[in-house]
Order: sequence, then structure tokens, then C-alpha cells
Amino acid sequence: MSILPEETELNGKWRWANGKMVSDDVSQRIQQLIKNRLELVTTSKDGWTKLYKDPLDGRLWELSYPHGEMHGGGPPRLRVVAADEIADSIDIGPSV
Repeated sequence: MSILPEETELNGKWRWANGKMVSDDVSQRIQQLIKNRLELVTTSKDGWTKLYKDPLDGRLWELSYPHGEMHGGGPPRLRVVAADEIADSIDIGPSV
């Protein structure tokens, strides 16, 4: 599974199917990327945001759940962030 150089944000969605809420293809792709491609750098103090690094191009990716009004924060969002954009709640340390 690859990430194209021009991709900078992946926004998952949920949809109804057969009477239940299911993840769309983007949400499933995000899960595959964090499982098989990206390397976990750190997790926020509250545990809701994680920072990953792409070992192939060095880009930093922030995994978050921006829909706080939804169960579990809603579907995932994975977006490229610069080191100076990272929230104060995430300590990226010297490894980035």
C-alpha cells in the first residue's frame, strides 16, 4: 500500500450498510497504512492523536478523530503535518 507524493490528507467516512455503520474505503486504507506502512513516532497525552512517519519519504502524518460529537471521535483523518504544526500535547522528541 503506497501513499502518493501529492497526497496530504485522507479523510475517512462512515456509511450505513445493512442496518449498521461501516467504514468507507478511505477509513480502511488509513488503517492499513498505519498497520503496514507508517511508523508510530508518538501518541498525544490523551491518546486520541498519534504521530506517524513515512519511512520512504520522511513525511510526518497525524492520525486524529476530528468528529468529537460522534462515538469514538468518528472516522479517522490522516494528514501531513510539519514539525512546527504539531499540537503541544504531542511531544515529538529528538527522533523526528
